[in-house]
Amino acid sequence: MNSKLYEVLSDIFDERLLRATLSGKRNAQVEIDKLKIRPVKIKGELLFQRTYSDGKREFHKNYEREELLRELCEQSFGEYKQLNAETTEANVQVLVNRKGIPAVRKTKLMTKREPAVREHNRRKKYLLPVDEPVPFLVDLGVMTKDGKIVNSRYDKFRQINRFLEFIEDILPELPRGRELTLIDFGCGKSYLTFAMYYYLKEVKGFDIRIIGLDLKEDVIEHCSALAKKYHYDKLEFLNGDIASYEGVNEVDMVVTLHACDTATDYALQKAVLWGARVILSVPCCQHELNGQISSGLMQPLLKYGLIKERMAALLTDAFRADLLEEQGYRTQLLEFIDLEHTPKNILIRAVKKPSAKTSQKQQKELRDCMDAWSASPLLEKLLQDRKEAEKTAVSERE
Repeated sequence: MNSKLYEVLSDIFDERLLRATLSGKRNAQVEIDKLKIRPVKIKGELLFQRTYSDGKREFHKNYEREELLRELCEQSFGEYKQLNAETTEANVQVLVNRKGIPAVRKTKLMTKREPAVREHNRRKKYLLPVDEPVPFLVDLGVMTKDGKIVNSRYDKFRQINRFLEFIEDILPELPRGRELTLIDFGCGKSYLTFAMYYYLKEVKGFDIRIIGLDLKEDVIEHCSALAKKYHYDKLEFLNGDIASYEGVNEVDMVVTLHACDTATDYALQKAVLWGARVILSVPCCQHELNGQISSGLMQPLLKYGLIKERMAALLTDAFRADLLEEQGYRTQLLEFIDLEHTPKNILIRAVKKPSAKTSQKQQKELRDCMDAWSASPLLEKLLQDRKEAEKTAVSERE
């Protein structure tokens, strides 16, 4: 074994390591471009996990410290030229020539980093129970009758819990002591609608009424039957369109998940009209601006259809967020779920805060930006029409 290299690596591979990468293939016969290594704890024991990908799958192998050091000295540095490592105290680069002689460059940090060692395969804590059957999750095919998550539905279970985490964050904005009204536009099969009702009423004890709205009659019938089965007396499902729905005068929270194209804009306009305290919206299929946007400076990018489509979607959501801020909402654009699960992963979270209303300068900057992209978002028109209608109503009363 190369004793000099062993000594160098021994100083890197301990509990202070954050991550390390082997790279620089010595010849074309080496199939893997990079090997990544990180510390993990399994049943309290410090191990080191080596990871590599073949482009389709990831492969992992765990090593004890001495086993890893031998493997690096005797094999890996015969295939790779260098190792870059980050520890809690320094950044380290190790270059090894063909004779096995290491050259080390270490840059010490002014401030120590936090250790990264964590318990491997630690069970993630979810807001909905695991290993305890939740009736609506069983009927919707996410859980088995004994509370186990169905393997093929695990992504759906994670998505539901991720959404409930966003709701958990806004609970301080919802008043107690009275019935709250929530509307879920485009509720579909209503995984999240049932989850909201269960979590807010059964777990958190809120007095709530939830209305799920969708265009598909068979879906509404099925969800209504389930709500009745669970005795969810204040969970109602209705067949209807977002743009024309007039069933309530005030709403505390509006949810719209994957409402297609401009249906999201109608839902956001409704939420503003009702003075909703909270808006949670995951838009889908933003086609409107794709047919509008153009920019002399950006035209070389926009000639590619895929790039233009993605730019249009990002601009649409950014403009929506800015327009909500003009209406007195503190607005965030957040990642709803990992991109590997769905490309529709941006969530607009808006909380009514009159003090957050934007200045005239900010409003002008937004209009200048829209003009630069030749964009006229529907939400702007809907909100402007509402403003004009209010002025007309005031004038008629006077």
